[in-house]
Amino acid sequence: MAFAGLGLRRAAVSALRLCLAKGSPPRRRAAHFAFQPDPEPTQYGQTQKMNLFQSITSALDNALSRDPTAVIFGEDVSFGGVFRCTVGLRDKFGKDRVFNTPLCEQGIVGFGIGIAVTGATAIAEIQFADYIYPAFDQIVNEAAKYRYRSGDLFNCGSLTIRAPWGCVGHGALYHSQSPESFFAHCPGLKIVVPRGPIEAKGLLLSCIEDKNPCIFFEPKIMYRAAVEQVPVEPYSIPLSQAEVLQDGSDVTLVAWGTQVHVIKEVAVMAQEKLGVSCEIIDLKTILPWDAETVCKSVAKTGRLLITHEAPVTGGFASEISSTVQGISGQFYPWEKFAVGNKYTNIYTNIYILLRVGGGE
Repeated sequence: MAFAGLGLRRAAVSALRLCLAKGSPPRRRAAHFAFQPDPEPTQYGQTQKMNLFQSITSALDNALSRDPTAVIFGEDVSFGGVFRCTVGLRDKFGKDRVFNTPLCEQGIVGFGIGIAVTGATAIAEIQFADYIYPAFDQIVNEAAKYRYRSGDLFNCGSLTIRAPWGCVGHGALYHSQSPESFFAHCPGLKIVVPRGPIEAKGLLLSCIEDKNPCIFFEPKIMYRAAVEQVPVEPYSIPLSQAEVLQDGSDVTLVAWGTQVHVIKEVAVMAQEKLGVSCEIIDLKTILPWDAETVCKSVAKTGRLLITHEAPVTGGFASEISSTVQGISGQFYPWEKFAVGNKYTNIYTNIYILLRVGGGE
């Protein structure tokens, strides 16, 4: 369309921008939660102020220092990676131990399986968890089943796959996914999601030392926003052990990763506005998950609420609620509330179980 004058053209451009603005999603720069740091640990020695990506770097540094067979590889890891989690490691440990790979996720994981089978420690980085799907066959049919298919003669248990995970502002469809439930169906893997820098370092080192292939999902929205006093020396935090962060008597709240901080806020609101006492549990490990801790808590409180970042169907909360129902047999069918973003189709799912006779 041609316009007769500059003024008319400017008016048309302004009108177009106004129309586009009305049809565009609101721009959100802030996180959907306020990060709440853990207390400074005293049992691991000297601590240092670190954000999440720095705690990951510290864990990787510790791993390479302690294990001469350990190698780190992935897209752009030599210069530090897109989130800087491997910054400085190539200079310190050399190009033979920290090196780039082609842009091929199935190749990255397949290469890691080969390294691990030889007895070395393989630490692979997938640049975003959203890109892990081309490697699905390598992870599910090769890495997870290697020990079983060989009759325990061989395994690739020294393989750890790191991947930035979860919702983030302006992440869109290829940088905001939470794919843990895809892998939770597969025996032979361990899946871990930390809630902050202290947990991230200890859990990552536990994954690297574990005798099973592990997928370590890192909440990328917390890489710089989450800051804690993190121990400098290496330490480990047990896998498959959920943590009760707050005792309560009326309802059990379960989450992992970023949603842990959401339920912490909810617990405060519930206590102040409703007089409801909430027990807070960080699941930490998705596979195999700590059903005993969750069920013990629900037996006490009589109510369970699970929240996580996931699409409407097939989230891991369904597995948790089903397990609790199956063990107890005392609950009404669960109700699901999905609070979604219509532009990105990313949802926060909330599952609620109410015990028979437990009140409204």
